[in-house]
Amino acid sequence: MTKHVFHLGITDQDLQSAKLAIIPGDPERVSRIASRLTNPRQLASKREFCSWLGELDGKPVVVCSTGIGGPSTSIAVEELAQLGISTFLRIGTTGAIQPHINVADIIVTQGAVRLDGASRHFAPLAFPAVADFDCSCALVDATRELGLSPHVGVTASSDTFYPGQERYDTFSARVPRELQGSLKEWQELGVLNYEMESATLFTMCASLGLKAGCVAGVIVNRTQQEIPSETTMKNTEQQAIDIVIGAARRLV
Repeated sequence: MTKHVFHLGITDQDLQSAKLAIIPGDPERVSRIASRLTNPRQLASKREFCSWLGELDGKPVVVCSTGIGGPSTSIAVEELAQLGISTFLRIGTTGAIQPHINVADIIVTQGAVRLDGASRHFAPLAFPAVADFDCSCALVDATRELGLSPHVGVTASSDTFYPGQERYDTFSARVPRELQGSLKEWQELGVLNYEMESATLFTMCASLGLKAGCVAGVIVNRTQQEIPSETTMKNTEQQAIDIVIGAARRLV
């Protein structure tokens, strides 16, 4: 009997028994990633969820966007898991917060600070948001294969882009008291960067017996500036795509 899922608009038959999904946030990145696969074809596009199927070394691989943040990520992961996906590789871009991290560097997230709300719907805060070991190793190995040295460590994963990441260049120029000074504290604790999905992804997958990893290209260092250049974004994104494809090849 064919299994349908509501939000993604695809079925288990569409996935052809695929077990691994590459999950960018941005729907526009999906086709660029899928073009690196053999025989890529679009499956569906509904809301923020765009999905394609292709092959790596003769094995089916799904590419599906999650949208921004934990809630929509949890929907994509839940429905893909219902269709048989058990390994998830997130690819994204990020803002580094440590001075020694350069623009265009690669960060492989090993664990995430749970600054989100969605992860609490899967496990209490005492439960760690950690990546799967095999996924992290595959991402690190794929990065090194390109002659690069990844930064491997902890990410602060926030539900919001502005107050949760202590940005003051906003409509109100205000950050709630409990978040004031948080950027400096994360820096002192050795946190590498901010992003918005890994806490939900890791907590969800670890608590459900699924595997997940996360790689991000650095498009800005917030100790220097806030706005990245378009050229930097494109080049860094392409580098991250090379890495996630290399990692997926090790895991399928």
